[in-house]
Amino acid sequence: MRSQATEFLRALRQHRETGSAAGGAEGSVGAARALRRSARRISGSLHTFRPLLDAGWSEEMRPELAWLSGTLGLEHAYEARLERLLAALHRLSGVTVFPPRSGPSVPAGGPAASPAGAPVGGPVAAPAARQSAQQSNGGTLTVGAAKAGALLERQLTLARTRAHSTALQALGSSRFHAVADKVAVLASEVPLTPAAPATDLRPLATAAEERLTAAVAALPLVTAGHPYNAEALVHGLSPDPAPHPQDGPWHQVRLLLRLHRYAREAQYGDDLPVDVRLLAAGQALNRHRDASEAAAAAASAARTPRIAPATAYALGVLHADQRHEVEAARFAFQQAWQKQIVGTP
Repeated sequence: MRSQATEFLRALRQHRETGSAAGGAEGSVGAARALRRSARRISGSLHTFRPLLDAGWSEEMRPELAWLSGTLGLEHAYEARLERLLAALHRLSGVTVFPPRSGPSVPAGGPAASPAGAPVGGPVAAPAARQSAQQSNGGTLTVGAAKAGALLERQLTLARTRAHSTALQALGSSRFHAVADKVAVLASEVPLTPAAPATDLRPLATAAEERLTAAVAALPLVTAGHPYNAEALVHGLSPDPAPHPQDGPWHQVRLLLRLHRYAREAQYGDDLPVDVRLLAAGQALNRHRDASEAAAAAASAARTPRIAPATAYALGVLHADQRHEVEAARFAFQQAWQKQIVGTP
């Protein structure tokens, strides 16, 4: 925790230096990401090892670190979501739906689907199936893709701009300075309980792993083994703007996997062994999160009043494509996790 607190303070210093320097935008963004990364790790340690820490101090710090991490992550999330959706529109329609944008695009890979949600392939669609879908839908997609891209550009760029302003306000607020002051104290002295120095970390780290294992056991991995989950598509196309009910448990597993990783980092330190299977599972869950949020953004845009039918059609196809990506990510997680269980390489 002391090392993560030191990383937090180093990132804060870098942010202040680059924020006032000419052309320091890129460095400022990197510093904000480092701040968020350190805040997440400190918060994860507070959660996993809370029996060893002063209860009042820990319970006061955790929600503040969660607030900071969430606030600093929104701008990048909106930017990556827009890149993903525009790249998917271009792939599905063959039409350039946006001018060249700065920074790398986030690949949206995965199968296309008809607007009615009929499957056109497995978790990784065959080229022939994708080509057939594009030929049958291409005319309407070509008409609506450009306008759908422009609508997404307006909505998500506005959201990103607001998130940027919110992050700047947060970093200048008294609330953030109070968090930074507490982290500065943490860098030199961790508020431990009297029994903490003689307590073994392994049982608490094992408990974090067991919570992850239990959450994975509750997932519908049998459904994840099927090539397409039509129920997921039908719900996403409904007028209900609430988060997709099937996604919540998967997002929870992603959080618990991250806490497990942080617990291993605290337990092993510099001697942390690389677990390729955990990395693969984490990457699959990140893909799942990105695709589910992109699908929700497409569905939200499709609910915009008075949009043209061709635009709504393109957004429906885009939503189906991203929900298919969700299923592909679940399948990839299943494959990685089963390898972990049986211990195969």
